[in-house]
Amino acid sequence: MYRKVKTYFEGRETQDGAGVKLRRCFGYHQIPDFDPFLMMDFFDSTDPSDYNRGFPWHPHRGIETVTYLIKGEIEHGDSIGNSGVIRDGQCQWMTAGSGILHQELPQPSAEMLGVQVWLNLAADNKMTEPQYGDITEEMIPLYEDDEKKVHIIAGEYEGLSGEIQRADTRPTFFDVELEPESEFIFELPADFNAYAFLIRGEANFEPEKEDLRKYPQGVLYQSGSKIKINTAENEARFLFLAGKKLEEPIAWGGPIVMNSREELALASRELDNGTFIKNKKEKNVSQINKFYQED
Repeated sequence: MYRKVKTYFEGRETQDGAGVKLRRCFGYHQIPDFDPFLMMDFFDSTDPSDYNRGFPWHPHRGIETVTYLIKGEIEHGDSIGNSGVIRDGQCQWMTAGSGILHQELPQPSAEMLGVQVWLNLAADNKMTEPQYGDITEEMIPLYEDDEKKVHIIAGEYEGLSGEIQRADTRPTFFDVELEPESEFIFELPADFNAYAFLIRGEANFEPEKEDLRKYPQGVLYQSGSKIKINTAENEARFLFLAGKKLEEPIAWGGPIVMNSREELALASRELDNGTFIKNKKEKNVSQINKFYQED
């Protein structure tokens, strides 16, 4: 059975970090509709002044952050010794786990186009050891036929597997380029949450009627076993994400997402007393305390 549209969403234009302009597609107020996904920010700019202030040092705990760039350049560094740059067609997949401090500094580019997604961790994994992964363009499998290209960041499509596999949330993350008069069909577990976000062109997300939508436009699906997305006379590019629901309590405090207010309070105390990071490459946490706040 094809999934029907539950709701459309566009999000809202806002600022975050030190003044980065972005579109918050969904977030705190949409819990638990997108479970296990917590938030997605969309970056789409040809003006470096929209984003060059970046995201200075700040903490994370209890989540994974996934930054996928179609166009642009972002420098990064963290408290466990990682640093580098992600560029066109690359991805940064970071498991904050028990706690990490990091900074993300977008660099001036002709075009900045991409997203950052927050993916929740199950209660049993929230205090896991932090991990970091740079996923280069060569590490992202590409399925291609006459109708479409599917860049597979996570999950599986037509026998190809993405670099990232997670047992608790089993995420799927595709970047799909769909030609005019074409369709994308994907089968997935009926009880997984799934959504798509149109970043270029126009497409129809309804399985039983034609209702073309133009970017930027998102769609959250009802339950069902298959997704069907098609185009008419224009091409489309969209991100498709799906994952297993965790169905656990959520306590959200700024960049930290746990299961209870008590766990948030503990994280706050540890930020204050310098015990937030659980490894030897700890940064001085006092410099980032000002960025910790309730969402």
